[in-house]
Amino acid sequence: MGNYRYIALTSGGERVVGVLAGASEQAVLAELESRRLTPVNVNEESERGGLRFGVSTRELAASYTQLADLLRAGVPLMRGLRLLAARKSSARLAQTFGEVADSVAEGVELAEAMAARPEIFPKVHVAMVRAGEKGGFLEQVLARLGTFLQQQADMRARVIGALIYPIVLVVVGGAILGIVFGVFVPKFKPIFAKIDQQAGLPRVTKVVLGLGDFVSTWGLVLVPACAAIAFVLWRLTKRPDVSRRIEYVKLRLPVLGPLLGALAVARFCRILGTMLTNGIPLLAAMQIARDAAGSVLLEDAIGNAAEAVRQGQPLAPPLAESGLIQPDVVEMITVGEQANNLDGVLITVAETLESRIERMLGVALKLIEPLLLLLLAVVIGLVAMGLVLPISQMGSAIR
Repeated sequence: MGNYRYIALTSGGERVVGVLAGASEQAVLAELESRRLTPVNVNEESERGGLRFGVSTRELAASYTQLADLLRAGVPLMRGLRLLAARKSSARLAQTFGEVADSVAEGVELAEAMAARPEIFPKVHVAMVRAGEKGGFLEQVLARLGTFLQQQADMRARVIGALIYPIVLVVVGGAILGIVFGVFVPKFKPIFAKIDQQAGLPRVTKVVLGLGDFVSTWGLVLVPACAAIAFVLWRLTKRPDVSRRIEYVKLRLPVLGPLLGALAVARFCRILGTMLTNGIPLLAAMQIARDAAGSVLLEDAIGNAAEAVRQGQPLAPPLAESGLIQPDVVEMITVGEQANNLDGVLITVAETLESRIERMLGVALKLIEPLLLLLLAVVIGLVAMGLVLPISQMGSAIR
């Protein structure tokens, strides 16, 4: 079975672009005919296997910005796409834009050509480009999309950069404790055997020696076992009921909960605001923003809000009822709806929340780092105490 990208015509003469899986080109052609579509072009996608992993957000942002600059300077769209296809910085992205250019040359709209490659262009991008093509302001849409992706990449980089030190601390600390308990502590067991028979070992020493036996015996098994448990838990999170429970617990953690909630709300506000700015209707924009929210509970809240909007109600009240969005954010959305400036307000809310997230992350890291160091010091101190106490007892007995 292979994937075949096709361009076909409906009975009304409308072009349709998509991807079908089939055993051969003839099978795909037969499937198109059964759907009452007239094939125009069918190409196998087997050579694009390397594109399934997507591309860098920054590379895609730079491509959108460059294409917007070219269009603003009067360069035709086809020539701009060919220029992007000739870039050497990213062979994967260059190949993608080359294929998009081929589709556009065959008469396919840019948004439809992008929609046929969902591994590269998400629904948010396609919807914004489609609105720009229909409204005649494609260069503005591409420029905003480039800015939007660049801001997303910057935010992700700041969060990851802030988490690097705690992660390194956890990994190094775990490795040190593994060596201490797995290699160093078991060497003291023969020395303390006679003390245990005569006067008995202190409880802390027995605990330390027991941990040493456990790590030295099962240490090599623990790593794959933990990996297997993590994989099982990851698979369980794919189930809607389990993911909701996990999300519910995470959002109620003391420090991590507010941070994760603010990240999800900021992502939703920025995506929704950016799409509204580019002329996407509110209901369609909410559906796309819902899929990209990254939080199961927030997705439910957005779905309820979309249903309320479909019935002619305001957006803010159903979002407030979910309890996931802060009251000040709800108040700003309410003001934006009343002033008919919801798109600008949502972008402002996203920027405010991102600044708040940076402050919250800074505070959380200031708390986590000393706690990790303190925990590591306490464990090493207990190990030292467990090993030194019997030696002190031996010294006292000799005297």
